Amino acid sequence: MKELIKLENITKNFGNLRVLDDFSLTVHENEFITLLGPSGCGKTTILRILGGFETADVGRVFFEGKDITDLPANKRNLNTVFQKYALFPHMDVKANIAFGLKINGKSQKYIDDKVDYALKLVNLNGFEKRSIDKLSGGQQQRIAMARAIVNEPKVLLLDEPLGALDLKLRQEMQYELIRLKKELGITFIYVTHDQEEALTMSDKVIVINDGYIQQMGTPEEIYNEPENAFVADFIGDSNIIDGLMIKDRLVRINGAEFPCIDEGFGNNKPVDVVIRPEDVLVKDRGYGRINGTVLTRVFIGVHYEMLIKSGENDFEWLVQCYEKYDIGDEVSLDVIPSNIQIMHKPTSSDEEAIDIDI
Repeated sequence: MKELIKLENITKNFGNLRVLDDFSLTVHENEFITLLGPSGCGKTTILRILGGFETADVGRVFFEGKDITDLPANKRNLNTVFQKYALFPHMDVKANIAFGLKINGKSQKYIDDKVDYALKLVNLNGFEKRSIDKLSGGQQQRIAMARAIVNEPKVLLLDEPLGALDLKLRQEMQYELIRLKKELGITFIYVTHDQEEALTMSDKVIVINDGYIQQMGTPEEIYNEPENAFVADFIGDSNIIDGLMIKDRLVRINGAEFPCIDEGFGNNKPVDVVIRPEDVLVKDRGYGRINGTVLTRVFIGVHYEMLIKSGENDFEWLVQCYEKYDIGDEVSLDVIPSNIQIMHKPTSSDEEAIDIDI
């Protein structure tokens, strides 16, 4: 794929706070890229620097091989959709969508054709004369998308555009965005702190913390092969356990030895072990490698979610299971080798698992 955008060694400070530190990123044509991370990690600042709304203290921005670092926002072939849609309440739907085209001096026929096309794309045909304040949140979000699309940008920047919508509507709009990206053939760069959004829509996910890229890859790679404890903890639920790599393909967890598929960590080396809740096998007591006691149980639709205390140091495992066990039941736990993910111990606080309120 052709390289479209390149951020090169970007550093940005707000007063004494360093938000981005030597940040580099390459985006290719027709990708759906999601910048994912907790509030304050720098993801929106990246988007604003790309859009021309912020200036980096150090570093350069390239678009189609040309340096656009000092190019103003209105000269860049990128459009932004914000969480607060910034629609003009005194204008009807058509006037809102047509605003950028009028500023650029397009003819009325051109504007009419483009507005009709954009409304069809967002499934709001016939809404031209509606007042903005008569639209639902989802409809306003679609109008904001139409206003961005109508200018035919090569890149669409989206800053948590679904954050103000309720859960059902947010899920519907995720599929709408995927459809629009396929139909339009443009590059999407999407900012969110919602892991489900990132995993559902993206071609590539870039996990950011404290201004640094922690990991980038496909949704499957990010979820199944986290590179450090921060990524493992931030992307879905995980059991992150202190382990001892006895030798290649054998790790000690919670007082028991488990075969695994990882190699190259050395012998008798402390490691972090990541096991997803859905990968823990719950068996009758005595039929697994570790015995434990069910502490809590919650039914969440298709399965039960339980905390099970077991092994050395009374580690509390988060487990998702289709079988019903009662609180206080004695059980055993096991994990198949391919579902055990071994990681080096973190070398900095940025890589450590953290508790995040999102």
